[in-house]
Amino acid sequence: MIDHGFSDRTGRRVTLREVDSDNWRAVADVAPLDSQRDHVPALAARYLLLSMREDTWNSLAVHAGDLALGHVMWARDDDGSYWIGGMLIDGPEQGRGIGRAVMRTLTAWLAEQDGCEVVRLSYAPGNTAAATLYTSLGFRPTDDVEDDEVVVELPARDAVVGPV
Repeated sequence: MIDHGFSDRTGRRVTLREVDSDNWRAVADVAPLDSQRDHVPALAARYLLLSMREDTWNSLAVHAGDLALGHVMWARDDDGSYWIGGMLIDGPEQGRGIGRAVMRTLTAWLAEQDGCEVVRLSYAPGNTAAATLYTSLGFRPTDDVEDDEVVVELPARDAVVGPV
């Protein structure tokens, strides 16, 4: 379990856990809001399959308290940078600060990994909610584009390692 002490706005502790026999169904069924379908798949099951079928991504279950309410994945690139991808929080649970707690937890954990100097992610240019979240967490645009998406990065030294 990855736990850096962050909670959502309702006070539930947000942790990242291995996707296992106890939570995989709940994670697979995570669905975004209908308005987000231009930016993410209809179900987190697509991300789980991606991480199972390819050697790049590592899936994690997002838990708020004891409930599996989301998915996020991470990878290490050939250049040594770490990437975050496939974050999806169940639609009815959005707006409670779970996504922010996930990002703070995962960036803090990745910053502790061997050789981590920078954490990167990408998002669709029209995804203003993602842009707002990532900018507020200190991610800054690079000159790179990945699959027509904006690439942003956060130096590992700037990752928050505990609740503020």
